[in-house]
Amino acid sequence: MGISERKEREKGEMKKMITTAAMKMFLEDGYAKTSIRNIADSIEYSPGTIYLYYKDKDELLYEVQGQAFLKLLEAFKTHATSKDPIRRLEQLGKTYVSFGLENPELYDLMFIIRAPMNVDDELHKDNGGETFFYLVDCLEECMKNGLLIFKDPMQAALQVWSMMHGLVSLNLRCRLKVMVIGEESIQPVLFKAVEEYLDSIVV
Repeated sequence: MGISERKEREKGEMKKMITTAAMKMFLEDGYAKTSIRNIADSIEYSPGTIYLYYKDKDELLYEVQGQAFLKLLEAFKTHATSKDPIRRLEQLGKTYVSFGLENPELYDLMFIIRAPMNVDDELHKDNGGETFFYLVDCLEECMKNGLLIFKDPMQAALQVWSMMHGLVSLNLRCRLKVMVIGEESIQPVLFKAVEEYLDSIVV
């Protein structure tokens, strides 16, 4: 291995160490309460070392969110695999809901707190883009086969995503308590909501 290759490997290892520590602290302590200094202390480096790789905490949050979106994408690829596009759309919806229920702090980090403000707008389009277009591709296949009421796949994606996000967010912020739903019943109730919503948009 040459010097340049070794330096690139070391750089990658350092960035992984930083983002792993940052994700742990963002999830355990909250984004607002975590500082670059806290993260540096946790990996026993100086804050200046972190600034060699990330210009500020927003850029670090962007990187951590990107890793979280990849976890969701992997869940889609594992659990939403049916050859029937409508069935796959249902699997997508239920996988999304399950991901939010099983990873509430991570979901909050991805979708509830504000987006990183100091990151270029063009980069925001890439963060989570592959995950989003996994849904879009499924919707396009459904529409190509005349299975949905929608004509525009992006409008369809907005509505389907908003529905799934709403279910997860209501639970995440404890707003489902008004329905007097026991904890053990939350997932079945949300899955039923996904099924009935999809029934309403199928031709």
